[in-house]
Amino acid sequence: MTPFGSKVRSLRDAKGIQLRQMAADLHISAAYLSALEHGHRGRPAPGLVMQICGYLGCIWDEAEELKALADLSHPKVTLDTSGLSPAHTELANRLGQTIRDMPQEVVARLLKVLGE
Repeated sequence: MTPFGSKVRSLRDAKGIQLRQMAADLHISAAYLSALEHGHRGRPAPGLVMQICGYLGCIWDEAEELKALADLSHPKVTLDTSGLSPAHTELANRLGQTIRDMPQEVVARLLKVLGE
């Protein structure tokens, strides 16, 4: 699940909106909305993010948070370390090799280091 998908799902659930109903109201397929929520699709287009914000009644800070989460929610990341140090390339490769097995507490510590 991506940060965007998790947030959309929690907002939708809090309002008691069924996934199929939200998808129909937004004129997208339920399969696509489900894939967005579960992180099986790439980040949504900015227009769809705004539609979702409006639909869920997100205003100001909550809408900005949802937009920021959409930017951080691409499930297939590519890193270009060309021109960087060997240590940068090693870090990117090690992260790619180990991220699936990384315990949640390690992920939280790394995010803290990165300024989250």
